[in-house]
Formats: sequence, structure tokens, C-alpha cells
Amino acid sequence: MITTYFSSESVTEGHPDKVADAISDAVLDAVLTEDDRGKVAAETLVTTKRAIVAGEVHTDSSRFGNDELGKTIDEIVRTTVDGLGYNFGNFAAESIDVDVLIHPQSVEIRDGVERGDDPKMLGAGDQGIMFGYAVDHTDELMPLPIQLAHRMAERLATVRKIGLLPYLRPDGKTQVTVRFEDDQPVAITDVLISTQHIEEMSQDEMRGDVLEQVVHHVLPADMLAPDHRFLFNPSGSFVSGGPHADAGVTGRKIIVDTYGGYARHGGGAFSGKDPSKVDRSAAYGARWAAKNVVAAGLATECEVQLAYAIGDPEPFSVRVETFGSALVDPDKIVTAVKEVFDFRPGMIIEDLGLRAPIYQPTTAYGHFGRAGFPWEETNRAEALRSVANA
Repeated sequence: MITTYFSSESVTEGHPDKVADAISDAVLDAVLTEDDRGKVAAETLVTTKRAIVAGEVHTDSSRFGNDELGKTIDEIVRTTVDGLGYNFGNFAAESIDVDVLIHPQSVEIRDGVERGDDPKMLGAGDQGIMFGYAVDHTDELMPLPIQLAHRMAERLATVRKIGLLPYLRPDGKTQVTVRFEDDQPVAITDVLISTQHIEEMSQDEMRGDVLEQVVHHVLPADMLAPDHRFLFNPSGSFVSGGPHADAGVTGRKIIVDTYGGYARHGGGAFSGKDPSKVDRSAAYGARWAAKNVVAAGLATECEVQLAYAIGDPEPFSVRVETFGSALVDPDKIVTAVKEVFDFRPGMIIEDLGLRAPIYQPTTAYGHFGRAGFPWEETNRAEALRSVANA
């Protein structure tokens, strides 16, 4: 028996990088609400008393025309920041300065991608490699360490917002270490939570509250090792947080966004990008395919890699890997995936309904392993079984 350990981290929606992601995807959703074929690549920087939104937008919507653009983005930023709980201190929604540095999308890129109304002909918005992954550790078919870290980070925000632990503030991080035996998770050995709070609270009182209302509420008791460790705010008090304490930038938490480091990730971030950008849509399509392979019982672990050339509708390559966990002939799995899934960008967009304004909810607690997103459906599992004769 081989014993190993793996750790993954997550962050709350008030973490500076996640504030930036939320603003970028709020801009994207606003454009798609007005124009479902709009093009967006929005990058955000947040810091003390300031939010800067830069990038490119192409849409026929008058809300994002030259005369209204600055006002529209300003409203989106303030609404988003307020919704995240930042209505105090040096990064308050009503008092921050908002700088808008948006320009039109490159005509060369747009002409290379858009080829009429046929989704089969939509070209990839950029070159790159994307990965999707699934494993049978959890009901959501996610690696256990990142799934637990996400749920604790999400719970930190929940107990703050419902007033159960009202002294908490939006910024926070979680981390979980799991012991594996022969690649199967058997015990949680270490738990770390750091959370912003008001100055008046004692660390001991908060530690007890967070242990009861977050750790014990989320983590399965039978998975906690008898000698597990719980660390709370290990550096001491955490009063100064959010963008005032640490600048945040869109796309800086890509490992938190995907599989917590347990599986590979391509080169691109997700937030702020419309679905013509395969960094986002193809990563969703690859996760959808990998999850359906595992859900179909064809393997207990699956990774799908896609690669694209800018402007080309056809994937540059498709690779399916099951890491020795295949329960049928691995070649049949590869054949089934390629037959059941159409990985041309336009078809991923059509099959998953990615032109809808669904993106801001993705920005915290993982793009994968959460109900309600179309790429988490296992609606192609039966088709995979049929093609693979399983």
C-alpha cells in the first residue's frame, strides 16, 4: 500500500483576486444580457480605493457605446463590490474610484473567429491547450481536497451573510490536506482557515465558532483523522483584508478555479472571457466529457485534453487519458468520446448554452463540482456507454 498526501486551497468571494474575477464576469454577463453574441475580454485590477477595468468589448448594445460605456462599467463595478460585502473601509463600493480602459476588439481576431451563423464554422478565439478532469472521489466527481476546501470557503461566506458569525468580513482562505492510500482518499489530516474579521474579536472565540460552524459543518466526521490538526489565522489577527491589504487581479486563481492542483490546467484563465475564447468554453467542454466518462462507469478517472489554433473550428488535437483506471478497452473510450462530443467551439457553445449570462456565479468556489452549471450534467453518459458497448 502506498500512502501519499495532497493539499488544495480555496478562497472566499471576498478575496482580492476573486473580487477582480467577479467584476470581470459581471461585465461579461451584462454584455451577454444585451447581446448574446457580444465579445468580451475584461481584465480587472482592484486595490486600495480603486478598481481598474481594462480590455476589449465588441457589441451593438448602446449601453456599451462610447457615450455610455464609462457609466455602465462604473455601475457594474459598484454593484458587484457591494454585493460581495465591501461597504466599509478603504475599498467601499460607494467611495472607490473606477477607471475604465476598455477598447474595441481587434477586427483581425473577430474576422478570424466569426464565419456566419453556422456554429460549426465558429473559429477558436485563440490558440491554446485546455484540460478537463473527473475522478470518483466524490459524488460531484471532483478530487476530494479541492471539493472540501471549496465547501468550507463557501460556508465561511454563508455564516457571515446570514448573521451566524456577523463579525467575519469578506476576505478568507481555506486549505485541506487529505491522506491517500493507493490513490484513494482515506482521511483528512490537516485543515487551515484564515478569515478576515472585525478588530474587537478574540482569536480563541473565533476559532471555536469557525471550528463548529464551518469545519464540523462541512467536513465528514468519519474522514477526520484522530490526530488531525486545525489551524486558524496562523499569522494572528486578520483585520486588514480585501483589496485594501492586497491587490487583486483577474485570472490569478486558476488552480483554485479548476482542480486544486490535483489535475492539470491549461495556460488560460476563465473570468472575463466570452465563450468564443476556448480558454473558457473548451475547458468547460473537456470537463463535461471527462465527467460523463466517469459517470458512465467507463473509468474511475479521466482527463480530456483539447488544443486549438486561432480561427480554426476543428480542435488541433483531442486526447483522452484514464491513468490505468479504464473499466473497458481504453481505445473504446477514446472512440466514444470523439463520437459523442463535438469539440468545435461553436458546438460546445451551442450544446452547453454558453451564450447566456451565466458567468458571475462561477467566479467563487470553483467552476467545477457545483450543481447548476451545464458542463456538470452527466447527460451523455448513456450515449458513451452505448458507443463503447459497455
